Amino acid sequence: MQELIAGLGDRLRKLRPVPGDTFHTDVEALSGPFTQLRRIARQTRADGRGEESVTPEPVTNPTAPLSTDDVFAALSEQYGRELRVHCYRLLGSYDEAEDLTQETFLRAWRARDALSGVAHPRAWLYKISTRLCLDFLREHDRRPTTYTPVPGVDSGVGPPPVRVAWLQPFPDDQLPDRTAPAHEPDAAAVASETLELAFLTAVQKLPARQRAAVILRDVAGWSAQETADLLGSGTASANSAVQRGRAALRQALPGRREDWSACEPGAGESALVRRFMDAVAHCDIDAMVDLVREDAVLTMPPHPFWFSGREALFRFLRPNLDPASPEFAGHWRTVPVRANGRTAVAGYLQSPGTSVYRAQIIDVLRIEAGEDRIAEITTFEPHLFPAFGLPMTL
Repeated sequence: MQELIAGLGDRLRKLRPVPGDTFHTDVEALSGPFTQLRRIARQTRADGRGEESVTPEPVTNPTAPLSTDDVFAALSEQYGRELRVHCYRLLGSYDEAEDLTQETFLRAWRARDALSGVAHPRAWLYKISTRLCLDFLREHDRRPTTYTPVPGVDSGVGPPPVRVAWLQPFPDDQLPDRTAPAHEPDAAAVASETLELAFLTAVQKLPARQRAAVILRDVAGWSAQETADLLGSGTASANSAVQRGRAALRQALPGRREDWSACEPGAGESALVRRFMDAVAHCDIDAMVDLVREDAVLTMPPHPFWFSGREALFRFLRPNLDPASPEFAGHWRTVPVRANGRTAVAGYLQSPGTSVYRAQIIDVLRIEAGEDRIAEITTFEPHLFPAFGLPMTL
């Protein structure tokens, strides 16, 4: 920990606010070490307070000896991705899901001497991670809101969308690559549609225990009794939470499943995305406009900006994309990726007067089946480029 703090101190002292692009990249590069330090600080605070947790001691301290540390390492390898996805569905944030997945294994590591007495290690790890997420949600009482007008910004004439300020993208290549056995949760546990941004936005509206109950029962596929055990409640209470959560989720999701559920991109979608990337690379604004639906929506979590309708969207973007404009942001290079079951584009920007392309945005695109235009763009900040296996500069 001292080495981590010392290293951060050295890097902070070397920060310089100019040139702006270098400053931005250097600050973004600090997110990983700060995430690690935040994880340590959270655990240190909990240890120092001795505070009561909804994660009871028997959950993380079963009674029986462990054979070898290799068994624990194998569990980490086998279930790490699955637990990260589970935490992400509950929280909507990749950073926080990563934090609590690591904390799950930290709790389990401390109890590794008892692991050989655990009949179902997977359920044990799910219980730890679920309770940790419930602890986090109890401490951070946050609910989705609705975007509001930004002074001086024309957001368009359409209705303001739901705002989840903490929402972050999840890389598809970090999904579990195994299919659950028949006696465990089935393949729905890794279904891409339950990582769809529309689903995540809707499920974030549910109270924490209802959210956990629905995800455990309907997404991860645990039985009614198993769900109750994982939540530490009676079966009747867990079933009630599932039923209330299902009803609320039906109201929150768009009416037609095809309006929000993702599917593998076809040849038409892939061609559309290539044309969009080419238009961005060549600063061809007219071509970009032609590839976006008239009623398209753009949001930028965690920022308050939003645009409903193609006209308002490009009224905002055009000055930054036009080389003849005094507000021209620079030239772009893009890389296709997959996030939340959708096609996404990672954008690198070369600002005027510089020679380096720096990580700038990740655009997750919603393209409805059979259509040849982009219906929605959700733009995220660049600090998660490494999670997508991408460098911060080109």
